Amino acid sequence: MSEGKEPREGQRSGAEARPKNWLVPVILLSLREWNSYGYELMERATAFGFEAMNPGTLYRTLRQMEKDGIVESSWETSKGGPARRMYSITDTGVDYLDFWARSLEQYQRTMDSFFRLYTGRPLRQEESGREESGQSRGDHEDEAS
Repeated sequence: MSEGKEPREGQRSGAEARPKNWLVPVILLSLREWNSYGYELMERATAFGFEAMNPGTLYRTLRQMEKDGIVESSWETSKGGPARRMYSITDTGVDYLDFWARSLEQYQRTMDSFFRLYTGRPLRQEESGREESGQSRGDHEDEAS
């Protein structure tokens, strides 16, 4: 980040990394639990790193998700207040959430490997066993030559 610039939405002063389009599975997960309206979805998204979200970002994302067929909405009227758009997840949205969950499991394994290496712990038991038996990564490289 250059000097004097404010962090962009969703960024903190330190480095922050999250998957691209992270808001989509966060919304789907929230809607899988119960139907909701935009403001409530925005509040629930704070638990997933969206502390200072622009409402326009959320509503644009919801409109695109509705066009993609993964959420649907209807107007709900109440006696005590204005009508508001209630969102719910579709069957296609459930499938897409399942896809995200599988992808995130792989992403988590990758991050776990990164941090095991970063902290100096062996990646896997098999790798430490190979090194003890004299087969280190260097031995494999020599075999390939």
